[in-house]
Amino acid sequence: MNASQSPRSVLPKSILIVTGLSGAGKSTSLKTLEDAGWETVDNLPLTLLDRLLAAPAPEGHGASDDRPLAIGIDSRTRGFDADTILARIASLRDRQERRVEMLFLDCSGSVLERRYAETRRRHPLALDRPAADGIARERELLEPLRREADHVIDSSDLTSNALQQAIRQRFADSFESTLTLLSFGFARGVPRNADFMFDMRFLRNPYWDETLRDLTGLDAAVRAHVMADPLFDKAVGQIESLLTTVLPRYGEDGKAYVTIAFGCTGGRHRSVCVTEEIARRLRLAGFSPTIAHRNLESVQLDAYEQRRHSERNGN
Repeated sequence: MNASQSPRSVLPKSILIVTGLSGAGKSTSLKTLEDAGWETVDNLPLTLLDRLLAAPAPEGHGASDDRPLAIGIDSRTRGFDADTILARIASLRDRQERRVEMLFLDCSGSVLERRYAETRRRHPLALDRPAADGIARERELLEPLRREADHVIDSSDLTSNALQQAIRQRFADSFESTLTLLSFGFARGVPRNADFMFDMRFLRNPYWDETLRDLTGLDAAVRAHVMADPLFDKAVGQIESLLTTVLPRYGEDGKAYVTIAFGCTGGRHRSVCVTEEIARRLRLAGFSPTIAHRNLESVQLDAYEQRRHSERNGN
């Protein structure tokens, strides 16, 4: 791109105005949408909306980036006026360039009072009065938006996690956790960030075959040796069944990163083989795992392997 050229603006494929009562979950909703791949902006003055839409795609995103855009607006937004907001939304819709919808987050007054009491925060419209006064005033100001909202979610009976799940189900059906399968060696310490950890040291160890010792679980000969263990298919099949059962729940709960670790003594043979095989099976089941072999290039720990061998043989 020449210095005289400016980056091309990219229109979002849809815009969601997120509004509602203070304390009803707007910030949680915006964060959930952001984690699901939306671009989010909170408390943007409406006078700056055209400037935002005309701006180039955020740094790190390509020119084809057309992520949906969520804009948080509430009574604290500068220049807030419900009728002006509705007119601005109507104007955007008339352009027919993108879909524009509005989400209103509602909540009962008693629950909002309790939330403000628990957090010891002041209501933005009642800085020197009881929270109930501010809640009533804000409900009156926002009523036109609630009437015209395309989506209304009442968070009175929702925990933060339940609200996140409701937002994902309605606006981010394709949310999927980033899944990493990690092989490692117990001799070099266990990974601290693993959500599941499987000890594969019960499988036959290629280390004791001198023709396989210097190879790794990525080599066909080592894989054949490990997979020939009578327990291999049964154990790996049960692990596969467990993971295909529970992994979708992590996505539903909005867990951004899931790490499944497989360990053996040195982290070069059995754990690598199992990690590769589980990855293959999960891909066939529709998952998209990333593989990391932490100790694949580590040197052999002969003394440690010898001690493990002696312990297993009762010497």
